[in-house]
Amino acid sequence: MELNWQLINNHSPEKISQFAQQLNSSPVLARILLNRGIEDIEAAREFFKPNLANLHDPFLMTEMREAVQRIERAISKKEKILIYGDYDVDGTTATAMLLRFFQYLGHPVDFYVPDRLLEGYGVSAPGIRYAHQQGYPLIISVDCGITANAEIALAQQLGIDFIVCDHHQPAAELPPAVAILNPKKLGCRYPFKELSGVGVAFKLIQALQSRFNLEEAIFLNALELAAIGSSADIVPLVDENRVFVKFGLQRLKQTSNPGLRALMAVAGINHDEELGTGHVVFVIAPRINAVGRLGDAGRAVRLLTTTDEQQAKNIAAILESENRIRRNIDEETFLEAVEIVETQFDLKTQKVLVLEKEGWHPGVIGIVASRIAEKYYRPTVLIATEAGRGRGSARSIPGFDIYHALHRCRDCMLEFGGHKYAAGLSISCAQIQKLRDAINQVADDLLTSEHLSPKLWIDAELRFSEFKGDFLKLLRMMGPFGPQNMRPVFLSTDLQVVGTPTIVGKNHLKFKVRQDGIVMDAIGFNLGDLSYRVNSGERGLQMVYVIEENEWEGRKSLQLRVKDLR
Repeated sequence: MELNWQLINNHSPEKISQFAQQLNSSPVLARILLNRGIEDIEAAREFFKPNLANLHDPFLMTEMREAVQRIERAISKKEKILIYGDYDVDGTTATAMLLRFFQYLGHPVDFYVPDRLLEGYGVSAPGIRYAHQQGYPLIISVDCGITANAEIALAQQLGIDFIVCDHHQPAAELPPAVAILNPKKLGCRYPFKELSGVGVAFKLIQALQSRFNLEEAIFLNALELAAIGSSADIVPLVDENRVFVKFGLQRLKQTSNPGLRALMAVAGINHDEELGTGHVVFVIAPRINAVGRLGDAGRAVRLLTTTDEQQAKNIAAILESENRIRRNIDEETFLEAVEIVETQFDLKTQKVLVLEKEGWHPGVIGIVASRIAEKYYRPTVLIATEAGRGRGSARSIPGFDIYHALHRCRDCMLEFGGHKYAAGLSISCAQIQKLRDAINQVADDLLTSEHLSPKLWIDAELRFSEFKGDFLKLLRMMGPFGPQNMRPVFLSTDLQVVGTPTIVGKNHLKFKVRQDGIVMDAIGFNLGDLSYRVNSGERGLQMVYVIEENEWEGRKSLQLRVKDLR
């Protein structure tokens, strides 16, 4: 699909020049910062040097005091606490984080993660009954619970108190919990609304650390898991999320957590390399996710909480094995989904793709929905059906709030939940066509052809002669990169292809380009089909790319990762 190149041009040349002078830096860097809403020296200073002191007061979150008081009572009475988590990376890291905290206090604690295939997402009645049978008077849910009204009402009937830590969109009616910690809750005055589930759990630990006057190391040790969960859940890497990820990745490199060390070892992460969000999203997170997608996510929690080196190695090996199996299932499902789109859908009339098939594995439909949405640039709902009922995962594109769209189609589904980027649902098979029609009607109201044209946003035009020390140093300091702080994208024109381009790996285009007498290595992942655009010796090439550092055998070099070329 051809990308529509768009140079971000929100600020006048005068404003860019003036800000560059204040920064004592290049206009290109000033433009990048302005594109990110950073418009003064103080904001730039905070951006380049995030500080743990910038974390907000956890007690600004509505009902945080009630949550802390109930936990205080549980500790004073030595009541057992059950941490109820979700099975994805955000949920398992949040579960592990709270487990480690209470274990540090020496307080009786255990966890429950629902089986994805048997119970589905979120707080379940079987989970509540398990807690009752085991004698837990207090449950703390993490990354779930905000829409579990009936289940938490059941807990209340059974004499179990509930604290909800969640970041998903609340419904109009809230569950009857002792305390609900969710910055998106109506009336919550917490200043940052985009925390992940593990971020909300971190704020609870921060509040408890402050209330009990515990050593600062308590919440510092939690930063590693906060960084992994926040990166994996693709929340905006601004404000507190940026602080979590920045400092968490630094600590992760030197982690003393046996499970994290074992996991990075099986994943082939070298302790000498600089860790970025890419290591989490593409290497660490899929392995943690795999065991929850294919079976018992509790294994991931046990990996992250064990103090036994050998047990950590054993569980890490299981995660590695299941991730290989997951990749094979993922690829098979993706190819089947592509065939359905190509043979059964008219992309000129279908703005939202609602795909269904019996036998699809519910554990991979979210991943595949993301891949289909990326390939066809359409909001996508993938539904795995069995015995007349379907489980679905939805992924969206910029400009289309998938939660809002599903809410308008709520009569078609048994249940649904999520946020504007991703959602989950359950549905009767008899209602799938009705959902397909209804959500496409919503899309007709909200999506234009402009929305459905994939855009490649470019921060600035750049010449190779500007690849200088201070510029590259400040570019590096802009990390960690992720949503709302993506790696800066540059355009360079009038390039000459040097030597003969090659196809490496599966379909990666590797070549060299020259400008201003400077030759740079370039690689376009999965861009082998564009090899006809880079003929040896040809001049006039236009290229959109990001600048990365490539490390090989201890030596670092610049590499341009190509996003598109003409």
